[in-house]
Formats: sequence, structure tokens, C-alpha cells
Amino acid sequence: MKKSKVKVSSSEKEFTFEFRAGRQRCVLRVPLQFPARSPVHEEVRDLHGRLMLLHRMPCFVEEDLKNALTSFIQRETLEDYEREAEEALQRLTTGEVDIDMLANTWAKAYSETTLEHARPEEPSWDEDFANVYHELIHSPASDTLLNLEHNYFLSISELISERDMELKKLQERQAAEMDSVMQELGKSLSDQDVNAVASQHFDAQQVLENKWANELKQVTAIQKQEYQEWVIKLHQDLQNPNNSTINEEIKVMPSQLTEPPDPGARLFEEQRQLEESFTIHLGAQLKTMHNLRLVRADVLDFCKHRRHGSSGVKLRRLQTALSLYSTSLCGLVLLVDNRVNSYSGIKRDFATVSKECTDFHFLLLEEQLEVVQQVVLYARAQRSSKQRDQPEVPRNGGNEDKAKNLERNPSNILPGEFYISRHSNLSDVHVVFHLCVDDNVRSGNITARDPAIMGLRNILKVCCTHDITTITVPLLLVHDMSEEMTIPWCLKRAELVFKCVKGFMMEMASWDGGISRTVQFLVPQSISEEMFYQLSNMLPQIFRVSSTLTLTSKR
Repeated sequence: MKKSKVKVSSSEKEFTFEFRAGRQRCVLRVPLQFPARSPVHEEVRDLHGRLMLLHRMPCFVEEDLKNALTSFIQRETLEDYEREAEEALQRLTTGEVDIDMLANTWAKAYSETTLEHARPEEPSWDEDFANVYHELIHSPASDTLLNLEHNYFLSISELISERDMELKKLQERQAAEMDSVMQELGKSLSDQDVNAVASQHFDAQQVLENKWANELKQVTAIQKQEYQEWVIKLHQDLQNPNNSTINEEIKVMPSQLTEPPDPGARLFEEQRQLEESFTIHLGAQLKTMHNLRLVRADVLDFCKHRRHGSSGVKLRRLQTALSLYSTSLCGLVLLVDNRVNSYSGIKRDFATVSKECTDFHFLLLEEQLEVVQQVVLYARAQRSSKQRDQPEVPRNGGNEDKAKNLERNPSNILPGEFYISRHSNLSDVHVVFHLCVDDNVRSGNITARDPAIMGLRNILKVCCTHDITTITVPLLLVHDMSEEMTIPWCLKRAELVFKCVKGFMMEMASWDGGISRTVQFLVPQSISEEMFYQLSNMLPQIFRVSSTLTLTSKR
């Protein structure tokens, strides 16, 4: 037997619960705050457990207490809502609230929080241009677009040739002048005079390089604006079926850029095309087919365009353009140092290649690197603030060195970390992963837990989540061979990378559901053919390449 009673106060309400324990009549009175701070079911569960524990309630009233508590909270909450509604209607009736203002407020809140009534977001210029380009590149106008891009590429190439010629002449003139100065050293000229001449030469070279850099940047900006406006206009004209002028232009324009074949291009392609292809099936239960390639080439060969291209080169450019806004992007892993810039080593060479052709879709490489630099600084600041909030723990020597490096220059990245740049002006690549490695990759004792290997794993995970179905990976984790890279070193390193990548590819099934991908293992151009074919023989042994099984029966 039970009965509930209620006594209401302004800020809290008293919950009363009566029950019998033998011949004794027991009453529980508890003040509860309203409105409830959490949903009813959560409020009842918390209160019920606390009341049973604090007041040592007998177990046989547990269910009755829960039901009474639930009905009490629901009833009192509903009464509060009704009282507030009555007071609001009363204020509306007496004129305390402006009806028009209230209606506008409700309409604004409803339109902003309800998706079907909200205003659609206006597409940006980049989105409009991307949609238009994707439609045109899959139309008869694709040949026209490629030839126009090639025309712009030729003009930039001529400008770069003029720059290189002028810089070469300046350097030759300065070298001759320095030779004559050195001959007079100790006679009529002193060391200060030689230093002054060298300083003048350096300043003159810097002025000339800055002049050409600004001119190239200006020409690139003009080309990008003209190209985008022309693409938009072409799309608008093609929407008009009665416009025959633009159709004739599409038919005529490809024949205007015919060029004589380059005799060295075919030799270069034959030299590069030392490759082996394999088909594998990976997966525990549901197996997925993947394509593997072992390629001997320079890493920048996947980025460079040819001035006098054969039909095969043009076909690659078309394929790259067709998949620019698709779910089949191509990526490349570029091994760099810990500085986010384009001033030295392979980074400088890559920046030079990226400037040889105007990017009509994405920011300049320097602008993308500036954004990356800001993100790195922000990430370092966030990480430092979290480390300051956490109690100090003893670190080993390696972590202390990393911490010191970050304190010395927080804009640098650590080995295993990478940043990404996007491109539409490279021959075979849309996305470049700039993976930071240190001198440790040249040693022969790295393991599967090395930062460079873990960086490859994270890169493959990004490929799965961002529709990159073709990825080129440096097999030996270096771009150039050196003396310490002997045959045993190469075989050991290749075996490690092969096995790790195989494990990562098996993980892909849980990342993307099992999508067929192409992984290209790149070895340096200077590697011998004998070493190349040894690596080629190792690959099917590790990945267990699919082979045809012939069954014969005897009668």
C-alpha cells in the first residue's frame, strides 16, 4: 500500500512517499528542485539510486519508489510547463509582449534550425569553377582544354628558358670578373676588395632572381584568371545549342598546337619504363584485389610535363585531368626534411617543377606552404599548452631531444609527420605527401616502429579517407643511392617496407570497406637492373601474387 502527497513551494517541491514495513507506517519526504536539470529518465535513475542508498530503503519498495518518483516528476514538470504557458499567454493578452516581434523571432529561429526551411549556402567561385571544369573535361571540349593548357605551359617554359639564359650569362660574366680580381689579389687589390666584389655579385644575382620571380608570378596569375574566365564562358556558350561558332572553335583549335616529336623524349621514356606489375588479393574473409607496381624512376618524373610530348604523354595528361575532381586521385610520397619550405634539396627541385606549369585550380605551392606553416605553429602551441597542464613524467633521451628541437624552432615538423599539397599542374599526380624523415632512414637498423614507417601508415589511412586510389611510395625510403646502401641493405630495407605496407593494406579493409587500389613502389633511377629484378622477385614472395591454377584430370 502506498500513497503520494505533494507540497509545492516556489523553487522546490516536496516528494512524499509512504510505505508499510510490517505493522509500521513509514514516510519519506524529499525536496526536489524544479525544473529538472536532466531528462526525466536520467533524473529518476539518479534520484532513485541515491534515495535507496542514503535512506536505507528496503528492497521490496524499490520498484514502488521508482514508479512513484517517475509519475511525480512527470506530473510536476508538466504543471510547470502549463503554468509558464498560461503566464506567457497572459502577458500576450495584456500587451506586455509585441506580437509582431514574437512572430518574427519564432520564424527566424525555425528557419535557422530547420534544414528544409533554411536558405541554401551559396556556392563559392572555386566550387562553381570545379563543377564547370569537371563537366567540360568529360565533353568534346576536353581536347581544347588540354591544348590551351599546353599553350600556357609553352609560354611559361619560354619565360623560364629566358630567365635561365640571363642568369647563366650573369654568372659567366661574374666568374670572369672574379678571376681577374683574384689575379690582382695581393698586388693592387686586398681581401676587402675581393669581398666587396663578391657582395656586389651576390646582390646583383639576387636582384635578377627576384625580378624573374615576380614576373613569373605575375604571368601565372594572369594565365590563371584568363583560363578560368575562358572556361566559364565556354561552358555558358555550350549551353546554347544554336551557337555554332564555339563548336567550330572546339573542332579547329586542337590542330593549331601540333609540334614535332622530341627525339630525346622516347629515349627518356624507355629509360624510365623499367617496371614490373602484379595483381594481388588481400583480406581475411572478403579479399580485395589490388595492383602493385615496382618502378625504377626519378621521383620528379611523375610531376614533370614534356614540351614535345608524344601521344602517350598527352594521354597521361588527359587521364590526370579527367580524375582531378573524382574519387580516383593519384598521390605521391616525397621525402623531405623537417622545415616547411621550398628552399633546399628535393623541395627546391619539386617547387621548380611545380612552377613550370600554371595551376589553374589550387593555390601556388608557396601559398599552400604558408598555410601549412600556420597550422604547424597552432598545433605546436596546442600541444605545448596540454603538456604544461599535465604533470611532468620522466622522458628518455630521444624524447628530450625532440622536445629541445621543438623549443628551439616550433615551426619544424618531426620525423614521421607529413603535410599535404594539392596540384592540378603535375603530369601524373594530384596530391603530394611531404613526409619528414631524418638521417636515421639511411641506417640499416630501422624497425617497423620507425617514424618513417608509421608515417607511411598514416598516409595510407589518409588515402582511404580521401579517395586516393593510386599512391607512389619510395620503397627504400630514400630518393638517391649512396655508398652505404649495399645489396644486403637494399634487400633488408625492401623486405621491411614490403611487409609493413602489406600489413597496412590489410588494415585498409577496415578503413574503407575494401576498395581496389594501386600501390607503386619507387626505386631510384641509379639502381642497377640486377638489383631491380631481385626486388621484383621478392615482391610476389611477400604478397603472394595470384597465379592461374591449371587442373588436369586422368580418366
